[in-house]
Amino acid sequence: MLAARHVVCALSGGVDSAVAALLLRRRGVFMKNWDLLDEHGVCTADKDCDDAYRVCQILDIPFHQVSYVKEYWNDVFSDFLNEYEKGRTPNPDIVCNKHIKFRCFFHYAVDNLGADAVATGHYARTSLEDEEVFQQKYIKKPEGLFRNRFEVRNAVKLLQAADSFKDQTFFLSQVSQDALRRTLFPLGGLTKDFVKKIAAENRLHHVLQKKESMGICFIGKRNFESFILQYLQPRPGKFISIEDSKVLGTHKGWFLYTLGQRASIGGLREPWYVVEKDSAKGDVFVAPQTDHPALYRDLLRTSRVHWIAEEPPAALVRDKMMECHFRFRHQMALGPEADHMEQGQHPAPRTPLSHPVPCVLTLNQDGTVWVTAVKAVRALTPGQFAVFYKGDECLGSGKILRLGPSAYTLQKGKSRGAPEGSGDGPGSGPGLGPTL
Repeated sequence: MLAARHVVCALSGGVDSAVAALLLRRRGVFMKNWDLLDEHGVCTADKDCDDAYRVCQILDIPFHQVSYVKEYWNDVFSDFLNEYEKGRTPNPDIVCNKHIKFRCFFHYAVDNLGADAVATGHYARTSLEDEEVFQQKYIKKPEGLFRNRFEVRNAVKLLQAADSFKDQTFFLSQVSQDALRRTLFPLGGLTKDFVKKIAAENRLHHVLQKKESMGICFIGKRNFESFILQYLQPRPGKFISIEDSKVLGTHKGWFLYTLGQRASIGGLREPWYVVEKDSAKGDVFVAPQTDHPALYRDLLRTSRVHWIAEEPPAALVRDKMMECHFRFRHQMALGPEADHMEQGQHPAPRTPLSHPVPCVLTLNQDGTVWVTAVKAVRALTPGQFAVFYKGDECLGSGKILRLGPSAYTLQKGKSRGAPEGSGDGPGSGPGLGPTL
């Protein structure tokens, strides 16, 4: 007779985590990470908690609530503000999964609730079958930078979901190997439509009717500029045309804008798009078309990469270079039609989910990588994560810290007879501009 398996499922109050819990029929935990009221005076976290509690009642499983407000502020929101102060555009969803869901929640479930495994409503898969997950043992990592080289352990792979449009491996690209080995993704092999059908057939109508959450959870429906200026001091600057250096208007802070975003410039009817930012002067450079060459780049450098397998792929270590694919936004569709996004929000794709961008990685001694895209990409953005894929496998990710010159800059350089291949890029590639 098989021993009872104890699984703890993270509940968000939404349909995906509800169906994940239904498929497992185990206990559920609701995590409260933010405790401010929205602009209408309604605490959405309390509503989500009530919905999660009703799910547990319907499924007849135990319910727990834990608060990670302090941890969220220290590990996620503080990082969010620091990144914006540096002029970058962060992705708090990836950071939240790393620190809150797959560290705080994971250890609470294992250490406090005695879980054999945890589960979430993410659309993703791993290379382990469910029974193999239950056979994993928790091994405390030794103090220090490196794990025991004599420890024999086959790394668990993070794989894309069957529903490619809903695949969420992008947001899981910083999750630790230890957490991944003991995590179940019940929705990994299902489509969103089928998940909704399961919810409808099992009396989960209250979560089925909820709108899907989009954008940054702690901002919600609030105006981004008003929200961020509650925490960061305004730093007025100018909007400047990248083509003729003409001043077009003023803004309240260069950190309010991200590359590729449509700039709101008073008195101008035609759209202008953010293409560069000057950190020293606080100026934002804009271009007049959504597909302007100043928006396109093919080179970037990341922070030290977090590899899902804990170490870089063998081919990359051996050859120092490797072909793969990368994404820097979830559901990114290649081409200008994908970038009519609001600051701080995930872009709503106008085309089906595209394949990641083909690229070549060059490994540096410090664990960072150069990413050279086979084709120039629109609106590469410092602060976002470059997430790497090999087939269906998500290899890991690194934060984008520096960008290569834009196609517009290179065109101007050629027209002036400037030499190519200068700078500190990989091999004899183009050099990089200043860190944003």
